[in-house]
Amino acid sequence: MAKTIFVIEDDRDLSTLLDYNLSRAGYGVESAERLDGALARIREKRPDLIILDVMLPDGDGFDFCREVRSDPITKRIPVLFLTARSEELDRVLGLEIGGDDYVTKPFSPRELLARVKANLRRAEDWSETPAAPTKPSALGPLSLDVDSRRVSLRGESVDLTATEFKLLELFFSNPGRAYSREQLLRSIWGEDCHVTPRNVDVHIRRLRERIEDEPEKPKWIQTVRGFGYRFESPAA
Repeated sequence: MAKTIFVIEDDRDLSTLLDYNLSRAGYGVESAERLDGALARIREKRPDLIILDVMLPDGDGFDFCREVRSDPITKRIPVLFLTARSEELDRVLGLEIGGDDYVTKPFSPRELLARVKANLRRAEDWSETPAAPTKPSALGPLSLDVDSRRVSLRGESVDLTATEFKLLELFFSNPGRAYSREQLLRSIWGEDCHVTPRNVDVHIRRLRERIEDEPEKPKWIQTVRGFGYRFESPAA
């Protein structure tokens, strides 16, 4: 069954271009030019990915992404920002509020399709049940269940995005090992990724905010200066 992409873009020429390229790649496409009513349509259609402009005539795409992430029905849908706002601050903000990827205009349709494919693949990894049971994963008060895609801290559920879960799963597999940013990029985003080491830093920050008691003074996900990150087995 074809994956469905929901595009929110007010530039009709660009929306048509996106529709053409995504349809040629085999995706179903739903489009909206405004934010008004878009969330209700997304809740109804349950698309596999959202392509979202930031500057829209009736609102801000960043605020809309927050709504998507706070809604139980839509919170797991990958969000790819497509915008002319190319400043690093905007990129970081887009990722910090829950965006999965960030592409700036003008863009290459080929690159965009590669990003769409990569984000859909990560979402599939999140939803698929492994063929065989995995070993229990618990480190101190933090536990990770790959089969059910659940994380809990001191018995309380921790809500993670697909990318955050994959990062934590990788850290759990080798506690104490230091990973470079480049290793994390290849492991989580794949060899054909188009994201930068800065993206890794943003997702690590978001993961720290969910599992660390003091994200600014992390005890579990530690920075290895000039290299990357190391996950230390937490104490109870």
